[in-house]
Amino acid sequence: MPKIIFTSRYMRDAPPAQLENYVRYIGTREGVEKVDESKLQLPATKNQRQMIKQLLRDIPASKEMLEYTDFLLQPTIGNASEFISCALEQNLDLIAKRENYVDYIANRPRVERVGEHGLFTDAGKPVVLAKVQEEVMAHKGPVWTHVVSLRREDAARLGYDSAEQWMALLRSKRAMISKYMKISSENLRWYAAFHNEGHHPHVHLMIYSAKDNDGYLTEKSIEAMRSELAHDIFRQDFAHIYEQQNLARADLKTGAAEALRELMEALRTGTMVSPEIERQMMVLSGRLQNTGGKKVYGYLKRDVKNLVDQIVDELAKDSRVEALYQAWGKWNNEVLLTYKNEASPLLPLSRQPQFKSIKNMVIAEAMKLGGHHFTFEDEQMPEPVSGVEPTDADIPAGQEEILDREIWEGMDADEAEWPQPEHRTSRSGGNRLWSDRYKEARQYLYGSDEVRQDFAEAFQLFLLEAESGNPLAMHDLGRMLADGLGREIDAAAAQEWYSKALAAFYAAEQTAKARQKPYLQYRIGKMYAAGLGTEQSYETAAEWFSQAVSANHKYAQYSLGGLYYRGQGVEKDYAQAFHLYVSSAAQGNPYASYELGKMCRDGIGTAKNREAAGEHFQNAFSGFLRLEQESHDDKLQYRLGQMLHTGTGTGQDDAAAADYWERSARLGNVNAQYALGKLWLENGSGDPQKAVAWITKAADGGNAAAQYSCGKLYRDGKYAERNIEKAVELFTLSAEQKNEYAAYALGRLFLSGEDIPKDIQAAVRWLTLSAEQNNPFAQYTLGKLYLTGEDVPKDTEAALRWLIQSAEQGNQFAQYQLGKLYLAGEDVPKDVEAAIRWLEKAAMQENQFAQYALGKLYLCGRDVPRDKEKAVTLLEAAAAQGNIYAEFLLEHLDSFRDPSAFLAATRLLHRLENLFREDYRKATGGNPFHIDRKRRRRLAEKKQAQGHARDDHEQQMQY
Repeated sequence: MPKIIFTSRYMRDAPPAQLENYVRYIGTREGVEKVDESKLQLPATKNQRQMIKQLLRDIPASKEMLEYTDFLLQPTIGNASEFISCALEQNLDLIAKRENYVDYIANRPRVERVGEHGLFTDAGKPVVLAKVQEEVMAHKGPVWTHVVSLRREDAARLGYDSAEQWMALLRSKRAMISKYMKISSENLRWYAAFHNEGHHPHVHLMIYSAKDNDGYLTEKSIEAMRSELAHDIFRQDFAHIYEQQNLARADLKTGAAEALRELMEALRTGTMVSPEIERQMMVLSGRLQNTGGKKVYGYLKRDVKNLVDQIVDELAKDSRVEALYQAWGKWNNEVLLTYKNEASPLLPLSRQPQFKSIKNMVIAEAMKLGGHHFTFEDEQMPEPVSGVEPTDADIPAGQEEILDREIWEGMDADEAEWPQPEHRTSRSGGNRLWSDRYKEARQYLYGSDEVRQDFAEAFQLFLLEAESGNPLAMHDLGRMLADGLGREIDAAAAQEWYSKALAAFYAAEQTAKARQKPYLQYRIGKMYAAGLGTEQSYETAAEWFSQAVSANHKYAQYSLGGLYYRGQGVEKDYAQAFHLYVSSAAQGNPYASYELGKMCRDGIGTAKNREAAGEHFQNAFSGFLRLEQESHDDKLQYRLGQMLHTGTGTGQDDAAAADYWERSARLGNVNAQYALGKLWLENGSGDPQKAVAWITKAADGGNAAAQYSCGKLYRDGKYAERNIEKAVELFTLSAEQKNEYAAYALGRLFLSGEDIPKDIQAAVRWLTLSAEQNNPFAQYTLGKLYLTGEDVPKDTEAALRWLIQSAEQGNQFAQYQLGKLYLAGEDVPKDVEAAIRWLEKAAMQENQFAQYALGKLYLCGRDVPRDKEKAVTLLEAAAAQGNIYAEFLLEHLDSFRDPSAFLAATRLLHRLENLFREDYRKATGGNPFHIDRKRRRRLAEKKQAQGHARDDHEQQMQY
């Protein structure tokens, strides 16, 4: 019995007189309306039973009423009275005049009054009872009357025990009524009233068209209206059913949905030996070879269709398939029975509309057998939907990329780099850039053992110095405004101060003494290189650095070396870069020592020399340590933290690294903020919420890696509330900074359409951005997209180009896909040699599908010489990773002639499981294989009991 009863009738102008007398007779007899409440629980009286029999005989539809079900379950006086009263009311339209019917549903006892009566209609439209009666009487066409009834407990639980909720629901369903009753919206007229009955509160709905003889209602439309109302009313229950949380449903309470998933899992990991299916498939293959036209079920002759049906039903005889099909039918009925009177009997699998595509799958398999195609049996190969992104540990916080940056991103030279005149204690400074006031301002900016960090005081002192013409103070004011130190970030104001600083450096350089010029030339070069206060120009920067280098300025040597290393503003020259770094390091520049360490380690511009690299890194660490103690610069603190974290030039010490990173982070260094947050999350060495706060701060500061990581936190709901919109925003910001990982993540999101609307154009755009930065997984995904041609136009040339690029970077999935392409010879010319080469590369990376394909090739001796020993070795390697097809062939090495035909039943078994899984996914909007930890452990134990290794798992893309 459904939870919602929806009856539909229409009123005629001249009802039979005998029915009017009939209702008057049984409606006034004993035991109908008024019954002593003290006797409600006693057995129904003889008169009541006789009246119920008469009602069922004369109005058969009353058997479907909820009140009749209650009477059958408990045949008491109260339930009998409830049924008789409601049966008469719901069939009142058979005998009542139209105006009387309107009056009855508007004014009867227990009607919930909206105003003077209980009638209501569209919002904003007043209902005058007499006027409605006149309209209905004057209408020459049919007037439909619907009654929607609920059980009291359901109405109370879901809020449908008041007219207000029904009013809101029915008003929202105007479009539905117009659609199914074939009445245009402008002509639709409807009125309703809610009757708050004891056991079954219900609503009367009267509908007609302003246009005579307009509209009609079919059984199919009645069912559709009932279904839509049920889905709205019982939305909460449906959600519970879908999520297995509705404990009120008996079958789900006993785990029907869980059992369904377990059965699908059994099918997914199972094999099937069926000589009958093998025989029938070969017969079907022969028939199809002699059949013209489309090889699609709907186009085949009846006898060939019958053969396909026989194969499907033979498949259904398997005990696992039968159990799954029965469980699916039972689960499916849980939803249908909410609004249908009864569930349809479970059809034979070959006649089940929801799985009709299995028939074309049977035909496709038979065509492969007839064409002697090599089959790969890789339908269980995971696609890169999740688990293929790098972990945070794989994403550089900048690390060497950040440490590689020019010195203008590092420390500003200390006072030793500026030749001081004899009057060093001057407060105002004048020409004296490193005045006492300027040094005091820097102490407040960075903090020291003697002075507490105070951004406000630093800013005021820098301002005084800047007003006195000090370009260093102007530069530092620009830095504080650009980084938001102690104030809101103001890029425009920062550039203004940088511009003033550059002009002041120019002026000072023109009048400076010879020993002072190199430093000023170096500072001017820095500003051009970084684009501070001017357009960025590496060429101009190189010219200024060269002038300072001619005077042997160590920081200019380092900066110019960096330009030669990267080929910025000058032609790339590693040897010249190495020479300049050596000259700078010899004067005690730790930045140059660090670069020398990298070049010796990697053999760039010099021969590889690990020992020399170690010495250079140690010199760099010592030098950075000394400089940081003097200046407390945040970039130096970040460098020291990174070297301590990686153990470069010193012992590995995460605690000390965290200390330096925290000091740097508090100075607004976004790289340190990200590194600190990441360290705490990875090592569990700090408060996760504080770690997330630091990463978020770094993301807000523009750090691309932090934006990507923060986006993942929001996307996955880990340490932060799940927010897909925020994740997309952060991924976009990161991807726009050329972060290949963020671009790949965006592409996957738009491609899947699970968390955000599917957008193929956006997906391709972001995947291409990532692929062009050499991300092998973005390249593979694009290759598959262009190869299948499902979401984008098929482009075999583009697919091949991306797959080769991915495969050449070692992506085993791309290597396997190329092997398949060249072996099949469908989209590209067949090339067995190339196919074997790519399959072997994938197999060497333990790709079980490549191992299986190669093993099967050597076992069959098709396209390659037969080599049973080699085949068994490869199949055993695949089986050890859980490849059920490899295991299946090993168990039946001498039981078949053609592996492809022998495996046909198992392939169909898995294709059928995919159909069940997809049907379940569409119905629930979820993933049927989302496995919680307890269930995952149980499955692992089961697999271990079957002889698999404890850490067996499906292959997934990993960095």
